[in-house]
Amino acid sequence: MRVTFLGTSAGTPTQDRGLPSVLLEVDGELILLDCGEGTQRQMMKVGASLGKRMKIFITHMHGDHIFGLPGLIQTMNLINRAHPLDVFGPPGIRDFIEQTTVPAMCEPAFELEVREVGCGEIFSSRNYSVTGAWGEHSVPNIGYRITVGGSPGRFLPERARALGVPEGPLWGELKSGKQVILEDGREVKPSDVLGEPVRGISVVYSGDTRPSDGIVRLADGADLLIHESTFSEELRERAMAEGHSTARGAAEVASRAGVKKLILTHFSARYPDAAFLEEEARTVFACTYAAKDFETYELKT
Repeated sequence: MRVTFLGTSAGTPTQDRGLPSVLLEVDGELILLDCGEGTQRQMMKVGASLGKRMKIFITHMHGDHIFGLPGLIQTMNLINRAHPLDVFGPPGIRDFIEQTTVPAMCEPAFELEVREVGCGEIFSSRNYSVTGAWGEHSVPNIGYRITVGGSPGRFLPERARALGVPEGPLWGELKSGKQVILEDGREVKPSDVLGEPVRGISVVYSGDTRPSDGIVRLADGADLLIHESTFSEELRERAMAEGHSTARGAAEVASRAGVKKLILTHFSARYPDAAFLEEEARTVFACTYAAKDFETYELKT
């Protein structure tokens, strides 16, 4: 998995930072986390094709995280994008796209599906899965965990038969990690019929949130946590009041979750250099880095 930071600023862009957006590349498919204004240009700068297979996951309905969507979708239409585009986000994302994008460009020629989601399993495919958890911001905010590879564990048919699970669709649901209910009302969990799980690579993106138990649980054991750190510790009270985190607060989340690496992002424009935020976080969690626009990280099993 390749992780590229397209925009690392909070609220307003600066000369050196675009608005929030992180690009993941997984087996030839693009996953875009948030889409601040100017994201399409940032994608062009890193050579990311707007015609590729892509899914977009929006954390919340604040302008610095969504105003890039209308321009991005319109450009996709103008270049005759053929692949479908799925956009996931909290309640309100569908109305936003319908009211800003469609009227300005007519119906897109490619298939555009917008799904309003929340916590729990959001998307699953052969290559990766996405789960969500609510953070704690001034508006509903979804943190996302993207897991590439791995599996819930090898399916053990003898266990399923012993529990009375009939062979067929229910076996398929259990194999994919879903709980099923039998005709007699009994519940069978995947853990009842699966062997030891196979670990994949997991990246967690917090969106905007104060330090949150929900994000700690979402990030449990993740390879990488990308966490907002809008303010320094001296503005901790303001951060908490506005539903944001300090660099130290993000590090506390990383430490509690037991992640391997923490990357800070979403920096207030008051901090032209985020190096001291990195230092602040490292007093709590040593493996911390402050993101920079266009910086790329490679994650491997």
